[in-house]
Amino acid sequence: MEEKNLDKIEPDGEVSPIDTDYQVGQDNVFIKIGRFGFDIHNPVFGTAALITILFVAVTLIFQAQAEPVFSSIRGWLTSNLSWFFISAGNVFVLVCLGLIVSPLGRVRLGGTEAVPEFSYPGWFSMLFAAGMGIGLMFYCVSEPLAHYSTAYGGIIMDGGVRTDWAPLGGAVGDSLAAERLGMAATIFHWGLHPWAIYSVLALGLALFAFNKGLPLTIRSIFYPLLGERVWGWPGHVIDIVAIIATLFGLATSLGIGASQAAAGLDYLFKLPSGVTTQVLLVIAITIVALISVIAGLTAGVQRLSKINMILAAFLLLFVLVVGPTMAIVTGFFANLGAYLQHLPALANPIGRADSNFAEGWTSFYWAWWISWSPFVGMFIARVSRGRTVREFLISVLLIPSAACVLWMTVFGSTAIRQFVKDGYTAAAEAVLPLQLFAMLDALPLAQLTSFVAIILVIVFFVTSSDSGSLVIDTISAGGKVQSPTPQRVFWCTFEGLVAIALLVGGGLVALQAMAVSTGFPFTIILLVGCWSLIKGLSTEPRPKKQAAGA
Repeated sequence: MEEKNLDKIEPDGEVSPIDTDYQVGQDNVFIKIGRFGFDIHNPVFGTAALITILFVAVTLIFQAQAEPVFSSIRGWLTSNLSWFFISAGNVFVLVCLGLIVSPLGRVRLGGTEAVPEFSYPGWFSMLFAAGMGIGLMFYCVSEPLAHYSTAYGGIIMDGGVRTDWAPLGGAVGDSLAAERLGMAATIFHWGLHPWAIYSVLALGLALFAFNKGLPLTIRSIFYPLLGERVWGWPGHVIDIVAIIATLFGLATSLGIGASQAAAGLDYLFKLPSGVTTQVLLVIAITIVALISVIAGLTAGVQRLSKINMILAAFLLLFVLVVGPTMAIVTGFFANLGAYLQHLPALANPIGRADSNFAEGWTSFYWAWWISWSPFVGMFIARVSRGRTVREFLISVLLIPSAACVLWMTVFGSTAIRQFVKDGYTAAAEAVLPLQLFAMLDALPLAQLTSFVAIILVIVFFVTSSDSGSLVIDTISAGGKVQSPTPQRVFWCTFEGLVAIALLVGGGLVALQAMAVSTGFPFTIILLVGCWSLIKGLSTEPRPKKQAAGA
């Protein structure tokens, strides 16, 4: 993210600003501790920080009791609220599509005369970089393989209850159909629905900051519904929930990244990959992120992000070239077709026979994406000034979704072909964090590509922690973008501590449980925010003639 003053940006051209006396940071408290200063929105910062500290302390003290508690929480939420998460995901997609085709799509972010700050190539690369780096690395082999194998195995009944994890009705004994269904299910989790979640929040933040003149914080989206009460406790609650959701969503990604990096180091250098190594990795990488926080975002993180994009492109092209190239190229379009074919059934929230898949996969993913949305949404908002609503939504929905489909097809199809055509079972039989490295092991230059994959995970870890601490700090500082560095240091440190607490207190189950738990209340907030967003857009002036390309 670029460090520049976004506390107040004057619009270009006509807008319909909100008339309020509220000034960014007016309710903040400035605290001096030695040489360090803290400029914090006290109710929000204090409450969110206290909840975080208590969670870390209790989880680390009661480690033995934590894992079954986390398992119970995740199981109850996904089994009882699966319909809610899936329905909410559908609502976000429909809101985005409705805005694209409606006259509100002509509204320009930043005013009727606003000009985009970034070219299309630069903007598109930032949209993709914002979203799912660690998750794409962790699940790009494991998820397609899992859906393929369960679909190929078909429906399994035990005592009249379906016990398999196959999506929909499976494709028992039909390898090609199982591959298409498995890839369709994977694309469903990484395509339009998650990016619609990000789009709704990002659009709301951009509209109310650039057009309405309100602080760049979640509560601002709700001004059309709450009025001046948005600066009181209703707004405090919204921002506190956003902070907690973002913190645990990030911790989930950081914990997953640590487990995969540890597995890769075990594969390459025979280092132990247990919880101790994972915790040490979280500590080491958090220290690197802290150095980046102190040094500033404009130099370190931007340079790291560019390096990471080059490395990701190299790894993608390498697997495309040395893997089953024709199968990947043809599979890309076939997988898209399968996704569109199965989309209505995969998005159905009620009467699902494949409850294990819907609850264990889709519900978790939707809650995870929603908990990530303040982080990704604020980043996307900050780089999208000058775009029309229609241009913004089409781009944010389609460009990153296409990139995710390509990534999953290249790695997933390669792993499936290794298993089906070559009889290579190592990737399918490996533990989840090791499956990417096992797939690469069957290709040339495995040591080099595995090392590149580890670097990718680590740099995604650093940039996510650094940028995430900035987003959380912006919310906890009442919308101030340029707040004292020690505040970002605090949040960056506690992102690492939460990840450690979850790894020690239950591993992947604990990480997933907290993503679902914090995603649930923020889902409610985001659904209400859709209505507030539409009300805000309806008052904005719309140019009668669209600019070229908008």
